[in-house]
Amino acid sequence: MTSKLLCRIAALCLLLPLLANAQSPNDIIEEAVDILDQRLTERRDELSSSDEALYALVDEILLPRFDQKYAAQLVLGKHWRSASPEQRDEFIDEFYASLLRRYADGLLKFDQRRVEVQPYRGDDTKKHTKVKTVVTLDDGTKVPVDYALVSRESGWMIIDVIIEGISYLQTTKKELNSEIRNSSLDAVIARLKSENGGEVEDG
Repeated sequence: MTSKLLCRIAALCLLLPLLANAQSPNDIIEEAVDILDQRLTERRDELSSSDEALYALVDEILLPRFDQKYAAQLVLGKHWRSASPEQRDEFIDEFYASLLRRYADGLLKFDQRRVEVQPYRGDDTKKHTKVKTVVTLDDGTKVPVDYALVSRESGWMIIDVIIEGISYLQTTKKELNSEIRNSSLDAVIARLKSENGGEVEDG
């Protein structure tokens, strides 16, 4: 599977977790599929013509259910330990903004008929668990998609999507680790900030 296709599927799948009051990991996915489909049906024309509205909807869906800090920490790996508090905060913000833009690209393609949530086989008494789904692509191919979630006081929060055994966070980690080695964490943050539409100060 190509990196581009992996990112597209991950962008689509990570948008699913929506409900803060769901009692089990599967509840988050199952109920969110219905609600996300309803919102898109009601606002598709508006969202298709307004990036601002689309990004706002993605933020509304993603922010409450995605553990930004933990995901950013997992992506940076060893570089997180050596980063300053300011670098960590900047990376969290720009990494999240980058994800938001990427997710928005796949949102309008969402079709709940293509998502089949599998019976839950995990242990939701533990801190980490997974929810399994199957996503049907345009050509009819069925792709296994696992959601990795972490338990927080506020409820279950998504941290990763594993598509055909390929972790979205681990893939991103390898890419950024190589970039940081060849340049610096500050350079990566500056690139993300530029891509996200922010102003980058001259070094």
